[in-house]
Amino acid sequence: MSWQRLRTLVIREARATLRDPFTVAILVAVPIMAMLLFGFMLSTEVHHLDLAVHDADGSIASRRLLADVAASGAFDLHPTDTVEALEQALVDGTASVGMVIPPDFSADLARRRAGGPPPEVQVLHDGVEAVLAANAEGYLRGLLAAYGASLASGPAPPGRVTVTTNALFNARLDGRPFMVAGVFGFVLSFLTTLITAVTIVNERLAGTFDQLQVTPATSLEILLGKLLPLGGMFAIDVVLMVLVGGFTTGVWPRGNLVFFFGVSVFYVLVSLAMGLLFSATSATPAEAVQKTVLSSIPLIQLSGFAFPIRNMPVPVQWLAELFPATHYLRVSRAIYLRAEGPLALWPEILLIALFGVVLLGLALRTLEART
Repeated sequence: MSWQRLRTLVIREARATLRDPFTVAILVAVPIMAMLLFGFMLSTEVHHLDLAVHDADGSIASRRLLADVAASGAFDLHPTDTVEALEQALVDGTASVGMVIPPDFSADLARRRAGGPPPEVQVLHDGVEAVLAANAEGYLRGLLAAYGASLASGPAPPGRVTVTTNALFNARLDGRPFMVAGVFGFVLSFLTTLITAVTIVNERLAGTFDQLQVTPATSLEILLGKLLPLGGMFAIDVVLMVLVGGFTTGVWPRGNLVFFFGVSVFYVLVSLAMGLLFSATSATPAEAVQKTVLSSIPLIQLSGFAFPIRNMPVPVQWLAELFPATHYLRVSRAIYLRAEGPLALWPEILLIALFGVVLLGLALRTLEART
């Protein structure tokens, strides 16, 4: 391999990429938009959710409960005169959650202090939005538990069990860190594959890629000449996403940033090799886009980006292990959320490296077959 020829190919590819304003705009805009969309706008955190309330008790205790719920900032209260009006608010979409305080709430609370059963509060959800309902219910349960503890006086009633919970690595159960760490896997898998596949197909149609293959450059030099400039571009994207995620959502990696950057750059090369394979089997840019989009469906559904793999059927879990994105997402979230290092993550890193060797080898053989 000639380093001079490789340097010439890298410079040529970098200049060709930078001369295309559309490609440059995509490389900058898509990572920023994805980070803002998934990490900020689609956060699972409950914040200013519309809560329809029917207080049938109207006592000091019930008003204090509502004041505590409103003070949390998680819900915006909308009082209703009847239970029917509350249910209609859920149907109309003007409220996402409903809460009914029964007329004997204060009396039940007084009996609770004397050792009786705890008072009950009814919470109504729109079951169609299951994720939102579960998150809202969890927040309300926590607020109601804190309210009950603040009003408790004397020893706890006999036969009751006090449970203390502690959420490791994410005490507030905020969904943003999970999404922010996952965005890296989504962008570095989907966008890198798409840009590489479309770029090389366009070069083949224009004849410039075939011209490279008749030069003295070897297939390995052509492969590296394609991968290294694009890899450098996406390495900048990794830094950009870390900064955007940190400044807009307040989520910064808890682990070593240099280690995270190194793993991410290597994973970029794995995804770029996948793009080369798609381009080699595509006759038009539209076909390359179709293959990239089809490959992104299992990426989102099965890699753990949005849905926990452990909740999937066992055969599907086995299938998920065949995607490089699955292992990169584990590494990304382990570094971002749990501050884990190379010693704890070496099995996943080894699998990513294995995928990289296989995909780069297939891409090199594809180039050699076309020579």
